[in-house]
Formats: sequence, C-alpha cells, structure tokens
Amino acid sequence: MAQTTLLAIVNPLSGTASVHKKQQWIEFLLKIAVNAGFTPEARFTTHPGHATELATDAVRQGIRRVVIIGGDGTMNETARALLNTQTALGIVPVGSGNGLARHLKLPLNPKKAIERAIQGRPVVIDSGRINEHAFFCTTGIGFDAYVAREFARQPIRGLPTYIRTTYRAFWNYQPATYEIDGQPQSLFSLTVANAGQFGNNAWIAPQANVADGLLDVCLLKPFPRSAVGLLVWRLFNKNLDQSNYLTLRPARSVVVKGTEPLLIHVDGEPLLLDTDTATVQVVPSSLLVIR
Repeated sequence: MAQTTLLAIVNPLSGTASVHKKQQWIEFLLKIAVNAGFTPEARFTTHPGHATELATDAVRQGIRRVVIIGGDGTMNETARALLNTQTALGIVPVGSGNGLARHLKLPLNPKKAIERAIQGRPVVIDSGRINEHAFFCTTGIGFDAYVAREFARQPIRGLPTYIRTTYRAFWNYQPATYEIDGQPQSLFSLTVANAGQFGNNAWIAPQANVADGLLDVCLLKPFPRSAVGLLVWRLFNKNLDQSNYLTLRPARSVVVKGTEPLLIHVDGEPLLLDTDTATVQVVPSSLLVIR
C-alpha cells in the first residue's frame, strides 16, 4: 500500500502565489494522483526543517514518490531526506529561482509540473555535500552567499525582489581571498555547481551535468565595474564560461579555507558555518528525481 501512496509537501511561503492558489494546485494534484492509481496525501510545511521531517517519515513508511510544491529551499529540505533511498522526488517549481527544475527542463507551469511529477519516471542524479550540508543545484561562497543572506531578510520573495537585492548587494560587497585546495586566490565568488544554474536561467556552469559524477568549480575573479554589463549578459545567455574572469574546472572535491567562519549558501539558502574551512564533494548517483 505504501508504494502506491504519494505524499505532496507544500510550502505556503514559497514564491509569490497565495495560499489559496496553492490550495487549488493541491486539489488538482489529488485528482491527477488518484486517476494515476496513487493514494495521495498533501501536507503544508509549518516551520523550517518540516519538509525534511515529512520526507523522512515518508521514507520510513515505504512511500516511493514525494512531490514538493515549493522552491529550491523546499526541494533541498525534502531531497536531503531522500538521499540513497528508493523514494523519488517530484518537483512542482513555484519558488523564486527554481534552479534544479530549470536545469532538468521540468515544466514551470504548476499544473503541467504536477502532471509530470505524477506521471513521469524516476532518473538517478548526483548530489553534492559541503561539510555536512547536502546540495543539489549549487553551493557558493562570496558574493552568491552574501546575496542569499540579504535576500533571505526580505519580507517579500520573487524575482523582482531578488534583482533589487542583488543590485544593492553589488555596491556593498567586497571580494576576499580564500585558499582553494591550498592555493590563495582573490575571488568575487566561488560557486560549486551540480546543476548548471542558480535559477531564473542564470547559468553559472553551462556545461554542468547532474549525472556525471563531477561538480563544476566556478571561480569568478574580481572585475572592474565596467565589465558588469557583459558578465550579466553572459550569465543569462549561457556563455559565462567564455569570460576571462571565470575559471571553471570539473572536480570530485574541493577544499576552501577563509580567514573567518564562512558564510555560504546551499541551494540559495544562506548558512554561516562554524569553521573557516569548507570541504565540498560530489555524492554520485544519490537521488531519484522524476523527469
């Protein structure tokens, strides 16, 4: 019975859609799931970490398909509980960035995404780990993490807020020096990518492959303000890897050391480590995702 049960985890705070709209999506999901032969259940998250708790319980019960209606933060909370299990993750992307969903070319229309999450088939992808924290899209240190922290403080989410936050952050942020595998480098940002983009089609690692057993280490050097326009254009036109300011290399692991506890982001969610050193490594073939 558990194998035909489907759990939907819904974040009422993801993106800009109202709870009423999300309730309509839940009703649509329940109908489609029943028609597909599932016994569905839907739960709203009520606190940080709740999605992990719900997904962990689903795995214990033998449920084979968990569908999230949320953004990359909800995806991360849920997926970390599904690592190295037989429970597959379905994604209905309604967050601010939806990086993994966009990389996987999943539908962005909620109803079409629901149909895919219920009717699609599971594929195996890699994940990453920075110290003890799992990520599935990207993790980062430097400007990326600074923006993530500032964005998390905003009362309203969504792309317009993210653009304004990024613009303001650019003028306040100062590059720093880190040791990358023992070699000191001055960097604007360091991104380690499993998937190719942050979200909103901002492609930091255009050639990234979520199933190749490798991560893409993206080192963005400090650059003059006159280069900002071209860098942003390249970021959204999938050719930032052609910039002289970006060094990109595939790796199974990388060690980053700063001069103080590191501010990082994990799939867009900011986190202050209790150490000045971060070890990032790939975890091959560790997650089932519905495509």
